[in-house]
Amino acid sequence: MNGLRDRIVVQVDGQMKTGRDVIVGALLGAEEYGFATAPLVVSGCIMMRVCHLDTCPVGIATQTPELRKRFNGRPEFVTTFFEYIAEEVREHLAALGLRSIEEAVGRADLLDAAPAIEHWKAGGIDLTTILTVPDSLYNTARHCTRQQDHGLAAALDHEFLEVCRPSIEDETPVAMDLVITNVDRTVGTLLGSEISRVRGGRGLPEGTITLTFRGSAGQSFGAFVPKGVTLRLFGDANDYFGKGLSGGRLVIQPPESSKFVAEEQIIAGNVILYGATGGHVFIRGQVGERFCVRNSGAHAIVEGVGDHGCEYMTGGKVVVLGPTGRNFGAGMSGGVAYVYDPERTFAERFNPEMVDAEPLDADDQDWLRDFIAEHGRETGSPLAERLVDDWERTALDFVKVMPRDYRRVLEATRLAEAEGRSVDAAVMEAAHG
Repeated sequence: MNGLRDRIVVQVDGQMKTGRDVIVGALLGAEEYGFATAPLVVSGCIMMRVCHLDTCPVGIATQTPELRKRFNGRPEFVTTFFEYIAEEVREHLAALGLRSIEEAVGRADLLDAAPAIEHWKAGGIDLTTILTVPDSLYNTARHCTRQQDHGLAAALDHEFLEVCRPSIEDETPVAMDLVITNVDRTVGTLLGSEISRVRGGRGLPEGTITLTFRGSAGQSFGAFVPKGVTLRLFGDANDYFGKGLSGGRLVIQPPESSKFVAEEQIIAGNVILYGATGGHVFIRGQVGERFCVRNSGAHAIVEGVGDHGCEYMTGGKVVVLGPTGRNFGAGMSGGVAYVYDPERTFAERFNPEMVDAEPLDADDQDWLRDFIAEHGRETGSPLAERLVDDWERTALDFVKVMPRDYRRVLEATRLAEAEGRSVDAAVMEAAHG
């Protein structure tokens, strides 16, 4: 109805097992079809439903070497399965008088839905919006025929990509200052992509590329940035700051001319460092909800977070120098968080289902003091300076958030190394409880 259908690809999935399922999905408007369970069974799965226990008896959903030896699936099995699916699809297309799958897409008028609609189990369900073929004023195709223009040619990255190219090739240090606005999204991602294409996962030496931005950054500033890139932002940022960070260094602080107390103000949005795998982030100010969700390796410091901080975190280290919202640490199975809690209110705000809140030990204090001092040097944070200057007292006001499963794995690793046993075997044994 809005003339956009020829620019998007619609995929359907969920218990698809036959060619007929593909045809029904096509008639309802999809042109891609997701198969999962059926190809898995073809590969040897016997549906034991123990995928999450690492005890798969046919060696598919497991990392245990002895069980993996039992896997006897071959790619040819899956190939043959889909050849039969394709043959059945062609038979159904021929029966409908259609010559290709593209002709079937969106032809809901060819579905005989009456038996299902009239069935007593479907009483009260209105399927009109699904089964009606909408009229279009735009004369566009019912399937994807052209690519969208996402505006990448005008991305801010192009202003510094060529300047940084020598750094990518021969590690020549480079630094630039740029202006940024909130329509500039995913800044740094095209640069990171080019670095990864040339350098692979190793990235560049630390500090090779330093880019300083002034203004208000759009969504996903610094997303997926690899090692060797430092992005500094004097201003503020929208949601998904540092999404998928892969080794880079991100620093955000208020403009030099700002008069407000940064530690009391919001400087960045929600879901910061979602799925980050590595790198360092220094944030002078508070941020929104779901900070460091699914972080698996980045080290980050911030001066306050909203609800659901460190949700589903599996690795890395997080330092919060200010208030937290509710439900901190929900689903957190790895990594460590340190929360400054002088008012002793954190006990009412974290989720104790998988983590414990405990005092710092000597190693924690040493690492934390150094990291807060680094935060002060990177951002000029007065809060960091105050905490470090009075460290003996303020160290007592920090709470360490430690996942119970992670502690068990660390202890198993320590004992295995001391006894000369296999660390991998010890970790797997600890993971199984």
